[in-house]
Amino acid sequence: MDRSIAMGVNVQTVSREELYQVITAASSQNISAIHASSQRLKEMLDMYGCYDALQELAANSTLPLAMRQQAIIQFKNAVVGHWRSRRLLSDELRSNIRQRCLAFVDEQDETIADCNNLVVSKLARTDYPQHWPNLVPDLVQIINTSLEQRYQSGLDNPSNTLRLRRGLKLLNDIIKEFSSMKLLNGVKVMSQITGELKDAFYRYYSGMASIFSPQQITTANLDSPKLCDDILLCHLVFKCLVKMSVWLWNKTEQLPKETREERDNWLLGLFNSSVAQVKMLTELRKTLLLTVVQSNVQLNGQATQTVVNYTKHLRLFGKLFRRLQQLHAQRFASLEESPGLILYYWSQVVDSKNYAPRPITNVANPDSELFPVKFLVQGMILFKESLSQWTPVKRSGIPNKNSLSEEFVRRAVEILVSRFMPLNATDLEGWIADPEEWINMEEKENDEWEYDIRACSERLTTQLCNQFPEFVVPLLKSTFEAIAPLPTTDLDSIVQKEALYCAVGRCANRLRDHIQFAAYLENTFHPQAHDTNPNYPIIKRRIAWLIGKWVSSESTPVNNPKIWEILVHLLQDRSPGSDTVVRLTASTSLRECVDVLGFDPQAFEPFLATSITQLINVMGEADTLESKRRVADTLNVIIEQSGYRIRPFMAVITEPIPELWLNSEKDYLLKASLLVTVTKLVEATQEQSNALTALVESLIKGSMVEEAKIQLEEDALVLWLAALRNSPTFTESTNTGLLGLFPLAVDMLSTNLDLLGSLTSIVESYFLLAASHLLTLYSKDIFKAFEMAFNNKLVDNNAKGLIGSLSLLVQLSPSALWGEAMHTSGLFPYLLKTLVAGESDTLLLVEHIHLFSRIAILDTQMFQHLMMASAQALGQPESTLYDLLLDQWWGKFDNMSEPRHRKLAAMGAAALVSTGRPEILSRLPTETFNLWLDVFGEIKEAQARPEMDNPDFQNNDVVLFWDLDAVPDSYYQGSEGTPEYNRRKSVYEHDVVRTSILVKYVAERLEHAKALLGDMNFQNYISGADPAVLKQIQDIIFKGSV
Repeated sequence: MDRSIAMGVNVQTVSREELYQVITAASSQNISAIHASSQRLKEMLDMYGCYDALQELAANSTLPLAMRQQAIIQFKNAVVGHWRSRRLLSDELRSNIRQRCLAFVDEQDETIADCNNLVVSKLARTDYPQHWPNLVPDLVQIINTSLEQRYQSGLDNPSNTLRLRRGLKLLNDIIKEFSSMKLLNGVKVMSQITGELKDAFYRYYSGMASIFSPQQITTANLDSPKLCDDILLCHLVFKCLVKMSVWLWNKTEQLPKETREERDNWLLGLFNSSVAQVKMLTELRKTLLLTVVQSNVQLNGQATQTVVNYTKHLRLFGKLFRRLQQLHAQRFASLEESPGLILYYWSQVVDSKNYAPRPITNVANPDSELFPVKFLVQGMILFKESLSQWTPVKRSGIPNKNSLSEEFVRRAVEILVSRFMPLNATDLEGWIADPEEWINMEEKENDEWEYDIRACSERLTTQLCNQFPEFVVPLLKSTFEAIAPLPTTDLDSIVQKEALYCAVGRCANRLRDHIQFAAYLENTFHPQAHDTNPNYPIIKRRIAWLIGKWVSSESTPVNNPKIWEILVHLLQDRSPGSDTVVRLTASTSLRECVDVLGFDPQAFEPFLATSITQLINVMGEADTLESKRRVADTLNVIIEQSGYRIRPFMAVITEPIPELWLNSEKDYLLKASLLVTVTKLVEATQEQSNALTALVESLIKGSMVEEAKIQLEEDALVLWLAALRNSPTFTESTNTGLLGLFPLAVDMLSTNLDLLGSLTSIVESYFLLAASHLLTLYSKDIFKAFEMAFNNKLVDNNAKGLIGSLSLLVQLSPSALWGEAMHTSGLFPYLLKTLVAGESDTLLLVEHIHLFSRIAILDTQMFQHLMMASAQALGQPESTLYDLLLDQWWGKFDNMSEPRHRKLAAMGAAALVSTGRPEILSRLPTETFNLWLDVFGEIKEAQARPEMDNPDFQNNDVVLFWDLDAVPDSYYQGSEGTPEYNRRKSVYEHDVVRTSILVKYVAERLEHAKALLGDMNFQNYISGADPAVLKQIQDIIFKGSV
């Protein structure tokens, strides 16, 4: 059956019976049935009524659970994106779906309920309140009724608990969605929701939170399901309250002034009560779990879940405080209860050091620990971000009466370094079990320090040192000087020393003037790096890391030979006192040290051979592709920084690359790093990079296969361009190697608009190497590719570069090779049509004139042939095209700013005059004479004479007095320091604009026109000129006075 929908489009209506069968098959265990049904389902999702039918299936509790889950998942994935489609949904169907959504508050299955929540929250974003006005009121009514039944009537049954839990979760998701909206309508709705609900939910929580008392929660009833549910429901109510309060905190200044004071007072009341609540919750929880620990019993599953729910609720307060602090740090700090709250959190961190971690459940769960790690991290972060308010001197320079004492600060640093920064048993077990995965996780934890207690304590120590340097620097200095030189053999003292080294590395910027780092390199780190103690990988890894931090922060000179001695030794050390983690860390640190501004490649040269060899070895030994990539990154930096010194090691570096490339399969990050390696090697070896041509060709081809293209083609193009620019010459007798890749470049030029700029540079490099040879082989393909690129509407950003490439090509090759192909490809007619239309960007049209000028100058007859052929192709009279062309030529002349471009246009005009065409000569006494006089007056040039010889002049034939400015950087396009730079320079220096004297050229072209027309006809054309203008022209040209 077909149904006519909006705008006359016919769409098929879904068959509910068939949909039932398809969903049944999709939720089965039969692979072939699943595959067939998925294809049909994809088609049915584009049918009218499908979304309503899917939701109806999901809501039918009599159907099998797997089938209902499949239906709701498909519904969730599709309906939001097509909710406004009049083709697939009518207003009646939308209404049915909305009404059915709230029925899922009784849903038993978590997957179905979660999918429904996501759908409702997304649809509410567009429909509430205009199209779904009863959504929030009905949901709040469900919550109110369920709360009354549970807490006032004393009704405790699973159905009511389920409705309450589902309703609160759904409301939380809706509030979360609206709180993220930035547009005015969304802000208004969120303001309305908070205005209606904040007081009610505050009352809800105040009443429900009475459960948190020593009388209500004891070790005896921790396994009570009702208690577990009560805590969870409290948590869900407070989650809604937190989202509303955070939104108000961030939007208060944007809300109406008349209600701002009331809302500020409400927020203050919530904050103060939350401060009291978090303290009470923390102490009650600690008392409960200490009792459990002291009784030496383990909690069962139900009791553990109760503790977990309790802990999540406790952490929610920390999230609230942290978010308020993030949004308005100064405002948060100014709250009266804020300092006490922060110091309370810190006191819990301090207190935790007195209790060793001890399991109290059968199954390890971090939320059931006495001091949960996430809770301590929250405390550390709050403390860290508040330190600036307690410094001895305020930013204004006034002493701070609320400053932290020296004893407090020193004690805080001691606790962090001795208790939280050392590697624990879990860290060491992970290190031994999987060294590469461990070091990869270390790197990730450093980036995500707000979620890891060791990384967080390191940042907190750094912040304490930055805010209280007068206290922390002497402490770290004295501790380091006392402990670093001492022999360390047992594991406990080793991990403590490692933590101290970590603190010294984190605070390098503050310690640089207080610790004689060079002396410790010589006397302490060097011997320790050579120690063979089996536990010393812990120290060695940190020494490598420490050196990297001090050098990269410029806290110690980079060119100290001891730095390279230690790092290179650690890179190659395979004694019992070293391992994979040490070598990988040494590799990373080597990169950090080499990649600094003051790096001297000559000082590093004695260590270059060993470094390269060992990095290749470490890369080969690494098991994970991520580790290989990190080592490759180090290798890339060394190659780049070493320059020509890397040339003797080309073979060593490139030998393993093909195998690494093949083995990396779809690890495109590693492949990209290998592309960078070869690129840096090509750039460093320049002319000698020809030896790498086979490898370069292979990698470029491997990067352009369909499955790898998106990930690798950009890096491959960088390699391609580097190889071309550093190639000294091409062997034109063969089409292999880089020359053999040219057809691929041409094909991509016509199709790959995303990287058109890079491809244009590559094609230009090819032209500079072998323009005539390439035109002989591929002229039609080249110009057709340019024509296709120009014809794309998205080409605008790169069109100027394409024109520049064509200008370069016509300079580098005879017209016989490009004239015919430029026409048959449609390129010249297209360019002419674009120019005479005059609708493109002005600067782009100017580039067109530059190109046409060059063609006319280089071969005037070819230009005439191209114009005649284009007139036929465009279906316009040739005379009309010439008139329109000249309109643009003269009209865009004032937009040419560089003297060489104005001279080029003047020479082009002279070349056109020499054709003797009446359309051109009719403008000679007016526009053309005026154009020439402008340029004659702007540029001065002369034939070089012996007495004018000057070594600064690069041209021995013509002295260009106007050519005082350096060649624009845009001309060389970043090719400086490569053989291509010299090729570009040669083209520039032999440009006809620089090798010709304009006055003589114009005179010659006029004489040519005069000879072509005859003296009388020629005089008829110029007689129309203003006598003064004509006299100026005659004085300059015919009398030879410049």
